[in-house]
Amino acid sequence: MNTQRDPSQWQDLHEGRLAAMIEVATAAGAHTLKYFRNPELTFDAKSDASPVTIADREAEQLVRDLITERFPTDTMQGEEFAEKSGSSDYRWVVDPIDGTKSFICGVPLYSTLLALEWKGEPLGGVIFIPALNEIIVAAMGHGSWVRVCDASWQAARVSNKTSIDEAVFVVSQVDSFAQRGAKSGYESLESSAFITRSWGDGYGYLMVATGRADIMVDPICNAWDVAAILPIIVEAGGTFTDWKGVVTCRGGDGVGTNGKLHNEVLKALGSK
Repeated sequence: MNTQRDPSQWQDLHEGRLAAMIEVATAAGAHTLKYFRNPELTFDAKSDASPVTIADREAEQLVRDLITERFPTDTMQGEEFAEKSGSSDYRWVVDPIDGTKSFICGVPLYSTLLALEWKGEPLGGVIFIPALNEIIVAAMGHGSWVRVCDASWQAARVSNKTSIDEAVFVVSQVDSFAQRGAKSGYESLESSAFITRSWGDGYGYLMVATGRADIMVDPICNAWDVAAILPIIVEAGGTFTDWKGVVTCRGGDGVGTNGKLHNEVLKALGSK
């Protein structure tokens, strides 16, 4: 018997946390739109030279405020501020703007990511694309669900492709492969794939989870970049691991596929 419930029926799961996960992520994402394509927007460079804006900081602070108001004993981890430790077994992981480079260039493919974990294990995740009003969410055991422009929720499923030469391969930034000494891995996948494009960050994983792409690879990433991704890909029928093949969002890199291509992708990356 199918016990999956669509997100409109998640209010009682984990004391309302999974329903709140969607509400908070959409509120934070909506907040970023006040700065998107604003000609007066400026950015600072972080220690790793990546850009950060007032929109990143305000959106993450909004997430922290909304979560703390409802679940004050939960731990909060995010990209822009120090981790706030809590006494419960729940941890929230937020990336307020995943794809800040896209954001500052006015490209509408950036996302707001929010994940919920319990005792270190993934419970659910959200990828919200504010500028497109497209959202995909997942709760472990209840599937992945996508909604576009406030239409009804639809079950999300990965593709059924079984060969890389049929696959769409997406990445965030090509030179990040060379930064970790894996340029040959990128070139192997690019030469084999049917289509290769840099529709990356959270949007690339959304494409994999909805069957519009088949492979997304992050050569370098932090937990907040992929904590929301893992449950979304898995519940859509795919596979998410680090480059060693371990199911984790804290391996320092990531691979999301339709599952059928996963071992072949890891082999191309020199991981198997």
